[in-house]
Amino acid sequence: MKKTLMMTGAAMLVFTLAGCASDYVISTKDGNMILTDGKPKLDKSTGLLSYTDEQGNERQINNDNVSQVMKR
Repeated sequence: MKKTLMMTGAAMLVFTLAGCASDYVISTKDGNMILTDGKPKLDKSTGLLSYTDEQGNERQINNDNVSQVMKR
């Protein structure tokens, strides 16, 4: 009984943590779709949208070139 309860608890923990790391899609005005790892952050002072791409590289794009940011 304890083993079943532990396995159920562990499975719930994994699903909860997996839900925290959401991926996003940035759609640009020229039609490109950029897949991100985590939520992009906008720096209002520079107008740049910072994100981490799927390979783990930190990147930035001018927010004027972005048409939409969608949760994947």
